[in-house]
Amino acid sequence: MTVSRDKLLEIARSAVDGGAELLRTADRGNIQIKGDRDYATDLDHRIQDHIGRYLAEATPGIGFLGEELEEVSLDCTGGYLWVLDPIDGTSNFIHGLPLCAVSLALVHDDEPVIGVVSAPFLGLEYYAAAGQGAWGNDKPIKASNTETLNRAIVSVGDYAVGRDADPKNKRRIALTAALAATVERVRMFGSAALDLVWVAEGRTDACVMLSNKPWDTAAGVLIAREAGAVVLDSAARRHSLDSPDTIAATPAIADQLMVLVNESIR
Repeated sequence: MTVSRDKLLEIARSAVDGGAELLRTADRGNIQIKGDRDYATDLDHRIQDHIGRYLAEATPGIGFLGEELEEVSLDCTGGYLWVLDPIDGTSNFIHGLPLCAVSLALVHDDEPVIGVVSAPFLGLEYYAAAGQGAWGNDKPIKASNTETLNRAIVSVGDYAVGRDADPKNKRRIALTAALAATVERVRMFGSAALDLVWVAEGRTDACVMLSNKPWDTAAGVLIAREAGAVVLDSAARRHSLDSPDTIAATPAIADQLMVLVNESIR
């Protein structure tokens, strides 16, 4: 790879900017059913195609994975791979809720090294490159300094749909109940990318998602880490693309949160 990290970040921001402008201005088109209560729109595909073409021209040696591709295979061992969610929070978007974003990461050896998240209806853009800090609307951002769970705002991921949703949701409901009894407030935003970047920015103090899809989380995980947040799985291991779940928290409450999570989802 001869392109610098700074140049790759510039390319990623330009790619996402084009996709975000489509998200903000274009008609959603038809709604397609992907599964049980799981949807995509024509605009998901249009944004993915637009960004995919841009990246293919700007970085021809780097592979591309978009959520809406017919064959989804995450394999970047020994190389680089762009990973895109064209609309993270499609259900929100379909219903006219502004909590949705374009999320793009560059992954190398299964680690995100570039991350960009843009929420155009909110006028927010977040980005990071590994080792260079995290930024929101061109200003440096940092995770909060909240020290106790009873002063923490914690967001949770969506409840499960589709196959085996019931047993998955028993764990999610138990987690929600435990958080509701302990933290200042529980929130559900419906966008994994926003869950993570808002921990990075200190708008929230933690997020807990009992799932991990790379197109949803890769960019936000990097941004959260670069802002000083701890990002783990439920076994307190460093979060990776293969992790079963995604937990990000400001450092002072991470241990407390991990105890609560594991006691509630056993």
